[in-house]
Amino acid sequence: MKELEVLLNSRWVLKSKDKELYYRIRDSLSELRKFTTEKMGCQIIDNSLLIKMEKIPVIPETFMGIQRFSSKEEYAYLCMLLMFLEDRDPQEQFILSQLTEYISASLPGELSDWTLYTNRRKLIRVLRYAQEQSIIGVTDGRDDVFMDDEAGEVLYENTGISRYFMRTFPKDIMDYQNPEDFRESEWFEVDEDRGFARRHRVYKRIIFAPGMYREDGSPEDFEYLKYYGRRLSGELEQMFDCHVHIYRGCAFLMAGEDLRMGAVFPGSNSISDILLLCFEEIRKKIESGKWQTGPDEMCYVDRIEFENMIHEVKRKYGSGFSKMFREMPEGEFARSVLEEMKLWMAARSETGADQIVICPIVGKMQGNYPEDYTGGMNK
Repeated sequence: MKELEVLLNSRWVLKSKDKELYYRIRDSLSELRKFTTEKMGCQIIDNSLLIKMEKIPVIPETFMGIQRFSSKEEYAYLCMLLMFLEDRDPQEQFILSQLTEYISASLPGELSDWTLYTNRRKLIRVLRYAQEQSIIGVTDGRDDVFMDDEAGEVLYENTGISRYFMRTFPKDIMDYQNPEDFRESEWFEVDEDRGFARRHRVYKRIIFAPGMYREDGSPEDFEYLKYYGRRLSGELEQMFDCHVHIYRGCAFLMAGEDLRMGAVFPGSNSISDILLLCFEEIRKKIESGKWQTGPDEMCYVDRIEFENMIHEVKRKYGSGFSKMFREMPEGEFARSVLEEMKLWMAARSETGADQIVICPIVGKMQGNYPEDYTGGMNK
C-alpha cells in the first residue's frame, strides 16, 4: 500500500506541493484509516491544506528527534515560532524582528539575547527547518544577514499549516508534571495491557523503530507477539515489502528493496559501512565467548574495551574509509560510531557510564572487506 508508505515516510502531504499525490491519498483514506486506526491507533488528519498521519511513538528514541537540531534551545525557539504563528492568518507576512521581539517578551534572559551569535545561529537553523517543512516561506531578504548582524531583516509569510505541526492532547498539558506524562496521556483511563491499547503499542513499536526489545515498555507486548505474532507478520508482509523477525527477546521489521518508510540501514554512506564492520567484530567476540550476552539478549561491555574494538576496526580497515573518518582523531571516531549505533538502537550508554549495552539488532547484519584486503594492516 504505497499511500500508507507515503504517510509513514512524511510529516504530511501538502496539497500545494503535490496535488496529484494529495488526491490519490485522499481517495484511499477509508482503506488507510481502517488499518491505521484499528491496528496502530494513529489518527489521520485531512483537510483542504494537507493530509497527515499522527505518528506518536510508544517509546521515544534518540533518532525520533529533529536531527537538524543540536540543542534544547532550538526546540524552545521552534515552540515559540509555532506560538507566534498561531495568532496569524494564513498568508500573513511578518518580519524577523517581530518574531525576535515576541521571543524576547516570552523568554526573557540569555535565550533572547540576540547580540549572541550562537542564539542568532540557532534561531536561523529553526527558521530554515520551518521553511523545509513549508510552515513558513521567505518573501524577501536573506537569513544569513541576521546571522551576521542582529539588525538584519527577513520578510516571511505564514503558510497556515503550523497549527497542524504539534499533536493534540486529551488533557491540559499544564497539569503534566514530568516527561512521562506526555507518553501516558494517550492511555488515560485505559487498561494499557489489554485489548486494543496493547495491539496499538505492538504495531507502533514494530513499524516506528529499528528494533523492539523485551526489556523496553510493557512485558505484555511480547505476550501479544507470542500469540498473534504470526498474524501480525503476515499482515505487514502482505502490505509492505518487508519481513518481520520475532525472537524471544526482540523483534524487527526488515525492509525490502522496494520499501520506502523512513530511513533504512545500511545507508549508502561511510558511517553505515563502518558500523557493519564493527557489527562483525562484535559478533565474533560474542561467538568466541569473549563477550557474554545476558538473559535479555543484551551484551554488557566495559566502555574502554568497546572503544578499543572500534579503534581496532579503524586500524584494520581505515584506509577504506572516507577522508573525514580516516583523518578523524581516535576519540572522536569512537564517539561518532557509538552515537550512530545509538541512533539505530544498536547500542545504549549513559553519559559517563562505565558500560556500553550492545543490543540484539547488531546480530542481524554485518559487513566485511574481501579476504585479500590488507589496506589498513601493518606490513
